[in-house]
Amino acid sequence: MSLHQMAVSPPFLLSSRSAYTLNPLLFSTRRRFCFPLSHSRFTSIKCRSFAVAASENGVFTSPELAKSFDFTSEERIYNWWQSQGYFRPKFHQGSDPFVVSMPPPNVTGSLHMGHAMFVTLEDIMVRYHRMRGRPTLWLPGTDHAGIATQLVVERMLASEGIKRVELGRDEFAKRVWEWKEKYGGTITNQIKRLGASCDWTRERFTLDEQLSRAVVEAFVRLHEKGLIYSGSYMVNWSPKLQTAVSDLEVEYSEEPGTLYYIKYRVAGGSRSDFLTIATTRPETLFGDVAIAVHPQDERYSKYVGQMAIVPMTYGRHVPIISDKYVDKDFGTGVLKISPGHDHNDYLLARKLGLPILNVMNKDGTLNEVAGLYCGLDRFEARKKLWSELEETDLAVRKEPHTLRVPRSQRGGEVIEPLVSKQWFVTMESLAEKALRAVEKGELTIMPERFEKIYNHWLSNIKDWCISRQLWWGHRIPVWYIAGKDSEEEYIVARSAEEALIKARDKYGKDVEIYQDPDVLDTWFSSALWPFSTLGWPDESAEDFKRFYPTTMLETGHDILFFWVARMVMMGIEFTGTVPFSYVYLHGLIRDAQGRKMSKTLGNVIDPIDTIKDFGTDALRFTLALGTAGQDLNLSTERLTANKAFTNKLWNAGKFVLQNLPNRDNISGWQTMQAYKFNTEESLLRLPLPECWVVSKLHMLIDAVTESYDKFFFGDVGRETYDFFWGDFADWYIEASKARLYHSGDDSVALVSQAVLLYVFENVLKLLHPFMPFVTEELWQALPNRKEALIISTWPQTSLPRNTNLVKRFENLQALTRAIRNARAEYSVEPAKHISASIVASEEVIQYISEEKEVLALLSRLDLDNIHFTDSPPGDAKQSVHLVASEGLEAYLPLADMVDISAEVQRLSKRLSKMQTEYEGLKARLKSPKFIEKAPEDIVRGVQEKAAEAEEKINLTKNRLAFLKSTVFVSQ
Repeated sequence: MSLHQMAVSPPFLLSSRSAYTLNPLLFSTRRRFCFPLSHSRFTSIKCRSFAVAASENGVFTSPELAKSFDFTSEERIYNWWQSQGYFRPKFHQGSDPFVVSMPPPNVTGSLHMGHAMFVTLEDIMVRYHRMRGRPTLWLPGTDHAGIATQLVVERMLASEGIKRVELGRDEFAKRVWEWKEKYGGTITNQIKRLGASCDWTRERFTLDEQLSRAVVEAFVRLHEKGLIYSGSYMVNWSPKLQTAVSDLEVEYSEEPGTLYYIKYRVAGGSRSDFLTIATTRPETLFGDVAIAVHPQDERYSKYVGQMAIVPMTYGRHVPIISDKYVDKDFGTGVLKISPGHDHNDYLLARKLGLPILNVMNKDGTLNEVAGLYCGLDRFEARKKLWSELEETDLAVRKEPHTLRVPRSQRGGEVIEPLVSKQWFVTMESLAEKALRAVEKGELTIMPERFEKIYNHWLSNIKDWCISRQLWWGHRIPVWYIAGKDSEEEYIVARSAEEALIKARDKYGKDVEIYQDPDVLDTWFSSALWPFSTLGWPDESAEDFKRFYPTTMLETGHDILFFWVARMVMMGIEFTGTVPFSYVYLHGLIRDAQGRKMSKTLGNVIDPIDTIKDFGTDALRFTLALGTAGQDLNLSTERLTANKAFTNKLWNAGKFVLQNLPNRDNISGWQTMQAYKFNTEESLLRLPLPECWVVSKLHMLIDAVTESYDKFFFGDVGRETYDFFWGDFADWYIEASKARLYHSGDDSVALVSQAVLLYVFENVLKLLHPFMPFVTEELWQALPNRKEALIISTWPQTSLPRNTNLVKRFENLQALTRAIRNARAEYSVEPAKHISASIVASEEVIQYISEEKEVLALLSRLDLDNIHFTDSPPGDAKQSVHLVASEGLEAYLPLADMVDISAEVQRLSKRLSKMQTEYEGLKARLKSPKFIEKAPEDIVRGVQEKAAEAEEKINLTKNRLAFLKSTVFVSQ
């Protein structure tokens, strides 16, 4: 920037603080300065140690005794919180409770970043409302995870050479419970490492006796209303696990495959009369029940109404039909309909009244319908069938084709669409009530855009398959009559004893019954979680009366359908009310490049390892800065930046503590504690920097509280970060040193000490929900703490602030920045103090001159050579002219800052070098060969470099001209 430009444009910063560069989530427009200040020239005050008080209980460490916050103390602090009962709701507080049901992680689980995200966000909510004075309950628990747990234990048994079927159901269940008792607490302990302030005395497990009773009660009530039925329908079948699985447990992947073209001869026609179909699964042709073409496809219209011969079935005939469902442009435009093994074919067959033909056994082998292929694995059968089709001249060709393959989330095997007898819940009437809840405002979904997805899913809902062919889970409360071939007659009861009584009443006292072997889908018990954990179906239970309905349900947006919507439906159905008032949906955690974390990519970031390297607080702060519903890219750079923020807090705490009065200075403490900041009068009595920082704090408290109430956690983090680092640490702490080290007046120092303590303790309160460990450690080190930070009172809102005085200090800041920029531009040594003339109106000079010591300290000015005037000084033409803001200017004598002759020489050499480089760039751009042959981005890059070089040359020329004119004037 030239000197002439400096005179007419606002000052700018040459560089920003590295923490901001590292942390792209902090989108503040405020720039930082980094201007190291030495304390050596000031008389240091005595150390005011509060380390003893902070360490009295053996839990906490004072910043005065530790260079930085020790992450290993986090578990010690957490255990202390828990031992004091701080996580339990306090009913004496009187207001409405704030209740969150933790999404129960799988008991088999190990902590991943998705868990870290929900724990962070929910704990922020709970800690905030606890400090706001509401009784808070965060109810934790784990899910029995039917498929996942059974799979883990089966693998364990297999390593011992034992098969599940060899043990029998009861013994296998016993082994699973043993495994759960031994390993099931892993995920719980890891959640505690994240600082989760849950009420662990109320921890639940979905197979607990009380929750199991709730599951049975829900099944019985739904069946009594005619909403549960059994039947044979298409499901996602896992051949390896031998069970139906939910849509959520099926993951689709794009994989290379093959499209097979096969001849289907027309019955009664010549050898040239055939239809060619294209299929990716030729082994399912044994289940074909029709061949379909589009009604307007003239190629095949003559065959509609005739019969086709299914290959390799010894002449089995199927009808050739027409339907608009057929895509004329896919493959050959001819569709084989195999309703037993394709979801779309199944729906089409039901619409057209076609039969269902199943060719697959439960283990993925072909059954007797496949004739000679019976007993072959489905993939082996595919290879063998194609080979024999080629031999019989029925194979046309095969070609590469990208497939969308459904795979089991648990085992990775290919899922088989299969018609199977299962239990279902009729969902339409339940969904209607859940839709109305959002429509009437009884339930708020955040972000709002997910309401459309919620409404779309519930408006197009299908019946829910709730049965699973497993041994671990809630056994379906249905009993059949022994000796009867048909299972159409059954008894639904709350227990085996009740079922036997019902059976005897209907079939006689000698009747024998047996229970359905299936268990319920894990999501069935999870759908009852908000109220079953509070005592339902006993609606007189104390917790149910106090805490239901709950307040908030926070979870990932990917299970809005599978869990959230089902909880809403079941809550309304069984309790008559929506189970929670708000749904907060967070996004997925991705790597720094925006990719989904996976073991295959090797980009999985382990939360426990992250905590060891960066601390829990830095991890939580990073995760919480995201936006609701949007995916978050996590990188070590962001974690590093927020670890630096933790250290900045620690160092600020150390500064505050070391600059408080001595503990035995009773009069000093009495004077300092007499300062109040809750009235306009008390605020106006403060000096300008103190009034500014207190006003800014009060503005922050209001803004942050509003953002907390609106669940805008990213805004909370950014606003608090900006204030603490930009206003308090970078400006006020530095300004306070003029009072603490330079004034020589204890009364002046006491004002600053009182403000330092007041602002710092309020910052700790605002940040505590985000960064609980470091803030509690610092809080305990502060003097006269009567309670833990976790249960302290939230800062009061609507406190006084003076915007006029804030603007005055901002003028002082602008002046300081302008002087600093000029010093940096002219490479003035940091230790060198320079003179300055400040030009402004009488009003501005009055308040700026009152803070002359602060200005001198922050700008490295010679305190004895700062002159205040209403007109430019006599040496103005030999000075650097700065315009700090409208009506506030400064003149810095150039001779004070640099050796003018040496600077002219240095800039002349620099200008010569820049001109040489610039000419080289221009020569390349004038070359037709370069312009024509070089890639567009390379040419654009050279053009940008040339433009930048030209701008630098002009700036340097202007600087040289100014320096030379200064020499001329002085001569």
